[in-house]
Amino acid sequence: MRHGILMTIGVCAMAWTGMGAEVKELPVPNKTGGMPLMEAIDARKTGRSYNPEHKVDDQTLSEILWVAWGVNNHGTRTIPTARNKQNMELYVLTPEGTWRYEGADNKLVKVNDKNLIPLCVQQDFVEKAPVHLLYVAKEEGWGAAHVGSAYQNVYLYATSRGMQTVIRGMIDRDALTRELGLTDGRKAMLHQTIGYAE
Repeated sequence: MRHGILMTIGVCAMAWTGMGAEVKELPVPNKTGGMPLMEAIDARKTGRSYNPEHKVDDQTLSEILWVAWGVNNHGTRTIPTARNKQNMELYVLTPEGTWRYEGADNKLVKVNDKNLIPLCVQQDFVEKAPVHLLYVAKEEGWGAAHVGSAYQNVYLYATSRGMQTVIRGMIDRDALTRELGLTDGRKAMLHQTIGYAE
């Protein structure tokens, strides 16, 4: 595939909301197992080498999104949010369109049919990554801190599962913000690629 996007979210159950948006239900994340926390912190590192033929299945995608911005068994986010501000959004970019993750229901809602990945490709390895996350937040109200907490959770999950990931600022923020129709001070902030090593 042109961008090496081999996610299988297309096989998730689909429904339509009253507004006509396409919805993809994700598998329930597995909240047990994995590497012990201290070992994951010790092993955590950035990786930029991806195997575009190694797919990321729906179960793994669900868990990646859940650790970043899901809701835990206390009914709160999987990351701390200052003053309980829920001012971060998490998007999944694919060649077939852009999806917003709804953590409370563990589902993806299609935002548009645009391939926005090219707006993030300023380094060669990016095209090979099977999963592309885009973090959106307001710069005020601790939005940047929430993004940092979310992508660190993804780093630890990736380490625990033997995957590679890197957080990236080399993106066209203005174009992404415009293409997503973001308003009220929300901006595209950071892009994170995730996958298995070559």
